[in-house]
Amino acid sequence: MSTTTSDEGSISSSCTSNSAAGTSQEKKYKGIRCRRWGKWVSEIRVPGTQERLWLGTFSTPEGAAMAHDVASYSLRGATSLSKLNFPSMLPPTARMDLSPRSIQKAASDAGMAMDARIIASRESTPNNEGLNVSVDDYL
Repeated sequence: MSTTTSDEGSISSSCTSNSAAGTSQEKKYKGIRCRRWGKWVSEIRVPGTQERLWLGTFSTPEGAAMAHDVASYSLRGATSLSKLNFPSMLPPTARMDLSPRSIQKAASDAGMAMDARIIASRESTPNNEGLNVSVDDYL
């Protein structure tokens, strides 16, 4: 994964399929993958069916991973806690009594909030050092 700054000063995360760093980011978080053009995506299979829920496209791998966590917990319950990327950061919107459409929305919202916090933190921290994100920051 590489971080680039455009002339406007915005920061974006990107990856390439042949980049060793991009590959390690994909393996670091469960349930995400990187598109060729550098965006991160997440989807999850609904247990007991062949149906997949599309969770969204995100700027950061952490945002995509958070979306996957919310959906996984909402679909599988407490048994999934040991398999989550960020088990201590589940938002209150991650509940087990949601419809598939509501799970998609909750997961997408959590992922987008994580993206926003990480990007804001990168912009305010020189050289991307000291990233500190907590669950309270995006609720």
